[in-house]
Amino acid sequence: MSATAPTNRAATAAHPRLPSAARLGADRTGIELRAFFRERDAVIFIFSYPLIMMAIFATVFSGQDQGADGYGVPFAQYFLPGMVATGVMLTSFQSLAISIAVERDDGTLKRLRATPLPALSYFYGKIGLVLLTTVVQTSLLLVLAATVYDVPMPADVSSWATFAWVFVLGTATGTVCGVAFSTLPRSGRSATAVVTPVVLVLQFVSGVFFAFFALPSWMQTVASVFPLKWMAQGMRSVFLPDDAQALEVAGTWQHGATAAVLAAWLVVSLVVGVRTFRWRRRDDG
Repeated sequence: MSATAPTNRAATAAHPRLPSAARLGADRTGIELRAFFRERDAVIFIFSYPLIMMAIFATVFSGQDQGADGYGVPFAQYFLPGMVATGVMLTSFQSLAISIAVERDDGTLKRLRATPLPALSYFYGKIGLVLLTTVVQTSLLLVLAATVYDVPMPADVSSWATFAWVFVLGTATGTVCGVAFSTLPRSGRSATAVVTPVVLVLQFVSGVFFAFFALPSWMQTVASVFPLKWMAQGMRSVFLPDDAQALEVAGTWQHGATAAVLAAWLVVSLVVGVRTFRWRRRDDG
């Protein structure tokens, strides 16, 4: 017994136990954040885009209401939920789909794969980056809406609870979709050209820039397949009065359908991502 103890200690010294994947993921989050804030143009775009769009639309349509039959609300108040939803999509789906494609193209993923860093820790780092930046972005947007455009914030716990689960589930779905979609661009240079049009089209058909109930029925049907429409609708249930649900296509907020669609995209994207994610370029074996 005593003879084996020094042997075990020697083996441990020669092969020290690595920290857990979660611990390494937390460290990786710090690295991702530092790299993110070094890219000043990306930082400015991600944080300012929802604020600028909020300011433009709220100013242009100042004094106009969205709705009918007595359910109209100020445009800024109607516009806020869509901007919260699109901000989540930009920070999770678009940002990850582009950045991971670039990292694959410049060899970063290949080099990371050759280190002892577990694959899970790399993805934990991306999740931590998305979560922290999305929280900051959304907080700035809510402060702007409340202080500059007098958009009323929810006063009850149930509304904030709805906000929390739609925000968390929407962010998780956008993150996993971004990881899965990052395999599609053939190179880092083409990533922006491949990802950005998808985001723009979804913004226009999902009730972000226009009232969803005013869109053509075929456009509503197409948008209902994708997560952004449901994130925006879930956020409308938080920031609009209960009577405004009469403006929705189904006449209700459809919280169950929102959760189901977002969860379905999360699961499908996770399966696709696991099966198709590549650490190397297509021409690198």
